[in-house]
Amino acid sequence: MKPGIVLFPGINRERDMAIALERAFGHAPRMVWHTETDLGDLDLLVLPGGFSYGDYLRCGAMAAQAPVMGAVRAHVARGGYVLGVCNGFQILTEAALLPGALLRNAGLRFISADCHLRVERTDTAFTAHWQPGAVFRAPMAHGDGNYFADAATLDRLEGENLVAFRYATAGGEVTAAANRNGSARAIAGILSPNLRVLGLMPHPEDLVDRLLGGEDGAPLFTALAAA
Repeated sequence: MKPGIVLFPGINRERDMAIALERAFGHAPRMVWHTETDLGDLDLLVLPGGFSYGDYLRCGAMAAQAPVMGAVRAHVARGGYVLGVCNGFQILTEAALLPGALLRNAGLRFISADCHLRVERTDTAFTAHWQPGAVFRAPMAHGDGNYFADAATLDRLEGENLVAFRYATAGGEVTAAANRNGSARAIAGILSPNLRVLGLMPHPEDLVDRLLGGEDGAPLFTALAAA
């Protein structure tokens, strides 16, 4: 699988993501500028975190209209993989590649802290290297990470088993205290119906090496490389 990272003005997590991908894939990912429309033979596109276009209007709203997003949609249509983390998740919802929206955090404050995520399914290219019910640590760094969708959409995500991760305690219990940004049903990450698109708010790419504080996030990237 050949990975690429999509760069928008204001994105600032691309180097962290590149380190995680290079460790897992054994080679550096291609950097794709937001004006490009030819994605070549890339298999995996990553939309990293940051503040695309300064988060003007709504987080991800301007990036969703960038020229590269037409190519991203075509990539998804032909069965390519897409990973959106933090601002990348916001962009995917604004582009209607994933349902719902990311609203201001509960309490209206930026959150910069570690959290724990419970893995809800392990039969996808993103989660295959975790055990069912596994819990892993990941850093949060967002002001608009409160996942929202209407009741019908939430019920569909639950019914079709498209919730990939939930905020939980270190022991795997879903509690209000563990869900610090107030996301509906403690949802931290969701999948597309074909299981080829994943969006999540916390940053697994920041925990892929013991020198960075741990390797909790590494299974996401090793699973994609194995796919």
